[in-house]
Amino acid sequence: MIKKISSSNTTSRIKLDADFGSATQAVKAIKAGVISSRELVKHVFGRIQKHNGKINAFVTLNEAQAIKRARKADDALAAGKSWGPLHGLPILIKDQFPTAGLRTTCGFPELSDYIPAQNAVAVDRLLNAGAIIIGKTNTPIGASDIQTYNKVAGTTNNPWDIAKTSGGSTGGGAAALAAGLGFLELGADLAGSIRTPSNFCGICGHKPSLNTVSFQGAIPPLPSLVSPSINLAALNDLAVVGPLARCVRDLKLELEIIAGMAPDEDKALRWSLLKPRKAKLKEYKIGYVTDDPFCPVNPEIAAIMSDTVLTLRREGVKMKEGWPDAIAPAEVFDIYFKLMAAFVSQSPAFTDTVIDIMKTRFHMPYGDIQKNFVEGLTLSHKGWYALSLRRLLSRLAWQEYFKTYDAFLMPANCVAAFPHNHDRDMWGRMIEAPDQPRYYAEAFKWISIATLSGCPATVIPVGKTKANLPVGMQIMGPYMEDGTPLDLAMRMENLLGGFTPPPGYE
Repeated sequence: MIKKISSSNTTSRIKLDADFGSATQAVKAIKAGVISSRELVKHVFGRIQKHNGKINAFVTLNEAQAIKRARKADDALAAGKSWGPLHGLPILIKDQFPTAGLRTTCGFPELSDYIPAQNAVAVDRLLNAGAIIIGKTNTPIGASDIQTYNKVAGTTNNPWDIAKTSGGSTGGGAAALAAGLGFLELGADLAGSIRTPSNFCGICGHKPSLNTVSFQGAIPPLPSLVSPSINLAALNDLAVVGPLARCVRDLKLELEIIAGMAPDEDKALRWSLLKPRKAKLKEYKIGYVTDDPFCPVNPEIAAIMSDTVLTLRREGVKMKEGWPDAIAPAEVFDIYFKLMAAFVSQSPAFTDTVIDIMKTRFHMPYGDIQKNFVEGLTLSHKGWYALSLRRLLSRLAWQEYFKTYDAFLMPANCVAAFPHNHDRDMWGRMIEAPDQPRYYAEAFKWISIATLSGCPATVIPVGKTKANLPVGMQIMGPYMEDGTPLDLAMRMENLLGGFTPPPGYE
């Protein structure tokens, strides 16, 4: 079994943990001849065979084609040719992103046999950089839940506790990375779909600034309704495509590959990752909140947030507690929640009949939540425009704040991973937590701050609960300055220890 291997040459010693190592490390090892791409790909499939039965992270595996492409990658290197920064690296793709010749369902039963003819734009960029697709990772139907389950592939479990959710909607990818079943994941985030599973599974995830990475080709909408060749960026006010990995350096690596305009725009427009604002950890000036009445955080998680702040203070980082004066988090969530509902209203799931049924539940204890969601689903263009102006005012408020501060820290969620719970109407579900149960919508609140503003946010693991469940922190940065939260996350990761593998996946 390949585990930790190394090679010496005149300038360096390259080491690779083939189970839980970094993508950056793995590519260096492949290019240096420490391990072949074919060996590494076969090793990953061996781990999938051993461990995936516990977590059910995959919808479709791509073993034969992956090994064939890995052989070609090795032949190219032998001929002195490099395919790019991901040459021969085994990666994962969320089943939301079409892959030419490889089944793509996005959890929809009607797509259970759908094999796309072309790749989503972000998938193309990863392949053009030399990556090898191991398989498609599980997602809830339409990528529309913070738990990962569907009738096509079933439920994905959390590697830290299989009785609990891995999060969603990139729950399959987060679980696979945590279990050491690949090196990078391509995900998406509208309602915390990168940040929540990263938080619950103890890995790293980055929600880029709005429209930094092209969504073109992704599902939804269903490919039968909208051609994957249409660039829908002009209609997108909240959702992003972004990377998940086991370390922050890998997030940066993947982001620089997938970022940029859609093909019809990149003829004139170019994207580049701006340098971080500071060169040393102690030079950063950071704002933070560890808890707030708008969404009370589990006391264990709040304590871990406070300990993280204290550790940064001890390193000489300038820390300031409190929200920007112009930001009222409860109001931010209300605007976000309606706009999020408007964004997903194009889903075929929200028929007039379904909406009428939802209206009958306004009298329930969670009726206000249901009412706000229905208001978003049925929003007029005039109403959408008014809320969108408030969305942009939120971004402006943060841009003013970031003239003084470099980043803002906050919890990734009010709870850690919770028991599987998808047996009733979404907004009526209760989340079990050690301190008190919460309605489902509470788990969407802390992610709404960065989503509404369009600002980037990186999640890294910063501790664990008494039940040994991971706890992540959001590092939010200035709009279009993704390099700053990524750099700060990397420095915090070095300070705090970063990713640790869940027990039982050796």
